[in-house]
Amino acid sequence: MDILLGDREYFKGVGQIKYEGPETDNPLAFRWYDENRVVGGKTMKEHLRFAVAYWHTFCGSGLDPFGGQTLFYPWDEKSDPVARAKDKADAAFEFITKIGAPYYCFHDLDVVDYADDVRENEGRIKTLTDYLKQKQADSGAKLLWGTANLFSHHRYMNGASTNPDFAVATHAGAQIKMALDATIALGGENYVFWGGREGYMTLLNTDMKREQEHFAQMLKLAVAYARQNGFQGKFFIEPKPCEPTKHQYDYDAATVIGFLRQHDLLDDFSLNLEVNHATLAGHTFQHELQVAADAGLLGSIDANRGDYQNGWDTDQFPNDLMEWTQAMLIILDAGGLAGGGINFDAKRRRNSTDVEDIFHAHIGGMDVVARALLVADKIIQNGEYHKIRKDRYASFDGGKGAAFEKGDLSLEDLFQLAAENGEPATTSGRQEYLENLINKFI
Repeated sequence: MDILLGDREYFKGVGQIKYEGPETDNPLAFRWYDENRVVGGKTMKEHLRFAVAYWHTFCGSGLDPFGGQTLFYPWDEKSDPVARAKDKADAAFEFITKIGAPYYCFHDLDVVDYADDVRENEGRIKTLTDYLKQKQADSGAKLLWGTANLFSHHRYMNGASTNPDFAVATHAGAQIKMALDATIALGGENYVFWGGREGYMTLLNTDMKREQEHFAQMLKLAVAYARQNGFQGKFFIEPKPCEPTKHQYDYDAATVIGFLRQHDLLDDFSLNLEVNHATLAGHTFQHELQVAADAGLLGSIDANRGDYQNGWDTDQFPNDLMEWTQAMLIILDAGGLAGGGINFDAKRRRNSTDVEDIFHAHIGGMDVVARALLVADKIIQNGEYHKIRKDRYASFDGGKGAAFEKGDLSLEDLFQLAAENGEPATTSGRQEYLENLINKFI
C-alpha cells in the first residue's frame, strides 16, 4: 500500500510503518504485526483485517465529562463543511496508508457534518462518497463497514428507531438510507447498527415491547432496502448494556441473539463485539466471543479496553496480551471472523496531543493483537489445551452419556443410573494449570 498524500502532508516526519521484528528499538515500527506472515494457513493480514475508526482517530476532540477539547486538527479548520470534510478525508487516507491498515470504518457524521435538512445532508454525503471512492481507488484501502450516527443529535434524546415520536423515527430511517447508500457505493463489506439511544432511562414512561418491535421493523426495512440495491454483506449489531441510556435493548450478545431470533432476523445479522462493552455488561470479552461463536454469529470486533478504576466506556487501545490470547483461541476455534475484521474503536488519551501519539496507539494495538494470534496458534498446535477440554467431557462421548445428548434417555433413566452408580468421583477443572499453560506460550 503506497502512502496517499493530499495537497498537504498532515503527519509530517512519519513515513510508512513497517515490520522490523521483536528486537527493534524503533517506536514507529511493528514488532509483531508482519502482514505477510502465514499463521494457520492464512496471512496475518487475512486473519486480522485491521480497520481504523474514522470517528476517534480523525474526529476525537479529547472531550470528557469534566473538560473540553484538547485535541485540535489542521484538517478541521475550514468553515465550509464539505471542504473541511475533504481535508479530513485527505488526512484519514494519509494515516491509513502510512499505518498500513487494509480497512477503515465510519459513521455518516464522521465523514461530513450534517445540517437539519435531510436533502442538504444527502447532497453532502453523496459528494463525500465520491471523494472517498477515489481515495479508496488510489490507496487500495477498503471500507469494512459503515453506519449512521443515530445518537448525537438532540432529536434522538429519546431514541432513534425506538423514539415514541414517529417524526423522529422518520429521520432515523432517512439517515440509515443515506448511510446505506454511501456504504454500498463505497463497496462496504458490512453495515453496523449500534443502538446508542435505543433503550430507556425509566420504565415509567416507556412501552418497552412496542419500542423493540419498532427497532425490529426498522432493521427489516434497512435489510430490504440494502438487498434491493445490491448490498451482499452482513449486517452487524453491536451490543452495549448501558451508557448513554440506563438500559439498552442490545445489552449483550445473548440479549441480541434472542432479539434477532424473536424477530426472524438471524439470516441477515451477526454480531460486532466490543471489548469495553463486554466488561460494562459484567462479562469478559472472551465470554461474549464464545456466546456469539456458539450461535454462529461471530462477525466482527471493535478492539479497545476499559479502565478498572473508571466505570464508563473509556475506549483505550488494547494492550493486554493474556486477554487477547484467550480471545484469539476462541476466534481461531470458530474459524475466524465471519465477514468482519478488527476495528480499533479506541481513542488516544486527552493529554496525548502529539501527532506521533496517533501512530503509537495503533502500532501498540496492532502488535498486541498480532502477537496474541501467534501465541494462540502455538497453543493450538501444541494440542494439550484442546485435549484437556475434550477429556473433561469424555463421559458424554459414548455409552449412556452419548444417549443423553441424543435425547434417548428419560428422567427415570437418569434416576436409575444415579442409583446404580452411586456418588460420582470429583474431577478437577485444572484451571490454574490451563492458565499456566497459556503463560508458558506467552
